[in-house]
Amino acid sequence: MLNSLSGRFLILTVAFVMLAEILIFVPSVARSRLNYLELRLEAAQIASLARVADDSLDESLERELLENAGVYNVVLRRDEFRQLALSSPIPAPIHATYDLRNATAMTVIRDALATLADPQRRIIRVIGSPVQEGGRLIEITLEQGPLRREMIEDGLRVLTLSAVITILTAGLLFLAVRVLLLRPINGVVGHMRAYAAAPEDARLIIEPTASVTELREAEEALRSMQTQLTGALRQRARLAQLGSAVAKISHDLRNILASAQLFADRLEETEDPLVRRMAPKIVASLSRAISLCESTLAFGRVEEPPPRLTRVPLAAIVSEIVDGERLAAGETDISFSENIPAGLTVRADGEQLYRVILNLVRNARQAISASGKPGEIGLSADEDDEAWWIFVTDTGPGLPPRAREHLFQAFQGGATKGGTGLGLAIASEIVQGHGGRLELRRSDVRGTEFAIRLPKENAQLAPLLPLEESPALEQTSPPAHPHGGTEAAE
Repeated sequence: MLNSLSGRFLILTVAFVMLAEILIFVPSVARSRLNYLELRLEAAQIASLARVADDSLDESLERELLENAGVYNVVLRRDEFRQLALSSPIPAPIHATYDLRNATAMTVIRDALATLADPQRRIIRVIGSPVQEGGRLIEITLEQGPLRREMIEDGLRVLTLSAVITILTAGLLFLAVRVLLLRPINGVVGHMRAYAAAPEDARLIIEPTASVTELREAEEALRSMQTQLTGALRQRARLAQLGSAVAKISHDLRNILASAQLFADRLEETEDPLVRRMAPKIVASLSRAISLCESTLAFGRVEEPPPRLTRVPLAAIVSEIVDGERLAAGETDISFSENIPAGLTVRADGEQLYRVILNLVRNARQAISASGKPGEIGLSADEDDEAWWIFVTDTGPGLPPRAREHLFQAFQGGATKGGTGLGLAIASEIVQGHGGRLELRRSDVRGTEFAIRLPKENAQLAPLLPLEESPALEQTSPPAHPHGGTEAAE
């Protein structure tokens, strides 16, 4: 109970109300003391008037007047003379004198607290102004004990009333908090528990109904989060189903391509020179298709096979890719350029590097073809003391914003309509497996440029960062190359 929000609110309410009542208590007892003394002054003035009217009062009547007024002596100054109007024996010396004529609020409060703190039977003198212009001043002598008792009684009445007000206020606030705050909060908690039990059920997404602004904002934020999570779970379920289907298709396609490769091997025995020249390319393409099927199966198992690092001639790989893409481009007005230093070899898995560069070149060709305008695709390479750099540039329309945002995420970074983005995700994973990095250097209306960095050291690079956040990019910037990769990136 005390650990709940309503219990703690109740405790705080009681504490703050009691603090307010304590602040009220001190002025209350000070006012009680002032009222008591003013009443004693007024009663003493009335008693002294009887003495002025009849100067022959006997001693018993004078004592009775003093007892009724609650004082020992009364001094009344009417003109310039100070006159002892009524008197009786004082049981003790006068302890203190209080002048009420010009007393400030702080003085009254200070004297009241001093009276409460002094339980001794003291005799005090009080000076005040007579009522109804009955003189210039009136001075009385009285015992402090009855005054203190009166103040304590008034203080207890104030505290009792404060306690009643505190209980009523705290109870009402407690009920208000439970109705206005805790009930809606419990409703939100109930929605969250129900949604957690079945997050894929869109019917359990909360509908904001709270009238309190803060609670409604919380409900709207929760609805937004639940909507995104439900959508992500549905997408993940569809991707899991798609991955299962792709794995089955890739398995069967691999077997079909293996059979086709056996027949293609027989083409090398023909006497036709053109067939004999094209047969190795067909066999190589079938081999790569089989490898792609196996890689797709591995990707479905979240396993990209580790690269078999050897020294491979980069120019031969690029030349073979360009030859195949020229055939695929057909009659379209797309040109290709190669600027690979003769004899440049890189340490990589030849088949995997082929797939990475082919993905980038094919994406560039498809982007230019979709634009309906002529364009150029350039491949170049260079090296420095730390790494080999391979650049793939094009003069296409550039990547759309959504593709740049999720560039290397499978099924999210598709650069063309209907694309899945799987190619770039696999390419990035392959390059990272080599300890390198695949970067988007530039993508705008002038075209797109990708850079592949393959380190000469065996040490792995840090995880891939966005272009503007990557410290490695500043420390290991690529060398200038004929296609203007470094300048274009700027």
